[in-house]
Amino acid sequence: MKESFIVSHPTGNTFVGAILKELFKRDQLKAFFTTIGFGQDSSFKNLGRRTYSIPDKLIDRQILKELLRISGLVKGNHIKTIATVDKIYKMIDRKVSVKLEKEMPDVIHSYEDCSYQTFIRAKELGIKCSYELPIAYWSTNRKLMSEEAERYPHWASTLETLEEPEEKLVRKEDELVLADYVTCPSEFVLKSIPYEIRKKTPCQIAYFGSPNFEPIPTWVKEKKKGFKLLFVGSMSQRKGLADLFEAMKHLSNIHVTLSILGQPSMPMEFYRKQFAEFKYFPPCSNEKVREIMTNHDILILPSIAEGRALVQQEALSCGLPIIVTPNAGGEDLVTEGKTGHIVPIRSPLKIAEKIVELIEDDITKEDRVEICQRKSAEYSWKNYSQKIISISK
Repeated sequence: MKESFIVSHPTGNTFVGAILKELFKRDQLKAFFTTIGFGQDSSFKNLGRRTYSIPDKLIDRQILKELLRISGLVKGNHIKTIATVDKIYKMIDRKVSVKLEKEMPDVIHSYEDCSYQTFIRAKELGIKCSYELPIAYWSTNRKLMSEEAERYPHWASTLETLEEPEEKLVRKEDELVLADYVTCPSEFVLKSIPYEIRKKTPCQIAYFGSPNFEPIPTWVKEKKKGFKLLFVGSMSQRKGLADLFEAMKHLSNIHVTLSILGQPSMPMEFYRKQFAEFKYFPPCSNEKVREIMTNHDILILPSIAEGRALVQQEALSCGLPIIVTPNAGGEDLVTEGKTGHIVPIRSPLKIAEKIVELIEDDITKEDRVEICQRKSAEYSWKNYSQKIISISK
């Protein structure tokens, strides 16, 4: 007999959409609890990542506070107090815990920071608790970020995880303890979970799927002057941006350029003081990101702490090799020297060396594109979803 599921996530994203789609296809989805979200038959279905491939009647929404948070239309201190990210996550957690008895699924699948009350009530009702941890466990994050604040004190204000309150960290611990099953996106995240939890609770890795991009246009394969490097992500030291800037200083004798696509954590003048010569792209649509990627040669992501940065698979899908750390969560994506290189965290000189190796190797641009796209195609959202759905059986 098929198990029925409820899925709960306050904001939704690509991987939430994937599991909703697969559960509905299997006739196993009872409901999806979120803030703002619409089904494929809704009049509001053209809202990007807030639209899901399920009927709108299966979505239980709680819109107001999230709308206030993201709209920017209301600036009062009272609104800022009631519409924080943490309060919105707790709001959804409370709502799901109250509605579980009415819905009575076999499994509740929920995520970090919005599962505590839900899982307590699920235990009382005999409902299985499936938990997804999308980024490294908080104690690993805290340790790594504290070390970064000492390495680069002037970057410390970009390390937002250092500011999380103790009460929030305790909730994270309790969620993991309450979970019957835990899913992680990478080996790095799995290993960050305390050993005593991994020993008693079934834990697994479910790799994210890759985007289905069209073949690279022929003009992209033409020889370009110089070598163009690309960084995509929030402009923080959690993503290793300071190390990338240091690496670029070791490449002064090679004709390379750096582009950065992402959200600044500091005024742009701060970054220009660290390394002045980069081209900046603000956050943009997926279509625009692809266009930018196809006009570059290598993606560099020297992350200190991630879950599994989807941008790695997006780059491979565009034919770009990647230079990443194990902590970016994509070790399995790298066939050394072909789809890119793995470098240790905090290693600017090694980053520079691997950039030079990719520039000087004898693989043609056309062959590299084919190799990278072939690797990307090994990962599907269907396989990701099926692994989560089957863990409780």
